[in-house]
Amino acid sequence: MLASITDDPPILVCADLQAEYLTPGRRHVILDGEAATVRCLELLAMWRQNLWPVMHLKRIAQAAWFNPASRLTDWIAEAKPRPGEMTFEHPLPSAYSSSRFVDYMSNIRNVRCVLIGFSLDETILATAVDGFHRSHRYQMAADAVACRKPGVGDAAAYKQAVVNVVGNFATIQSSAELIRTSGAVAV
Repeated sequence: MLASITDDPPILVCADLQAEYLTPGRRHVILDGEAATVRCLELLAMWRQNLWPVMHLKRIAQAAWFNPASRLTDWIAEAKPRPGEMTFEHPLPSAYSSSRFVDYMSNIRNVRCVLIGFSLDETILATAVDGFHRSHRYQMAADAVACRKPGVGDAAAYKQAVVNVVGNFATIQSSAELIRTSGAVAV
């Protein structure tokens, strides 16, 4: 069932689109970061063109995870938040680890969000699970998400397994389907 045309548009949630994830040789480099980034930028452009709400999540953590003084924790230039777009920093994988995020999400009447970005196996998964338990509706664009290469095994199979898990807590679509349906979210 698709949301009504009279409903507010869904919020595009850009998860952890940070330079660290695209820097070769870095511990947290994303396997298919370039392909996912292209899809993220397409969706971000559509949301911005339609003046729909955009939210940016930024992972901040102890220096053992990311060096907070490094420029590598900065946004990817093309995905940098614009004035009027919401930003939330979260110390743990879930965006709900940000009290500001929790407050914001608690105060909107019809929570519908589309998840895109990096940290599929951390931020996106944890946020979808936490949101599900709060009765927030999430959707994920499967080709606009990416995760780090696992230490062993087939990276594509690992990503697909994580997408399948997220599918228990969110609706899964491709970016092309989202663009074709102009952001309508399945509920």
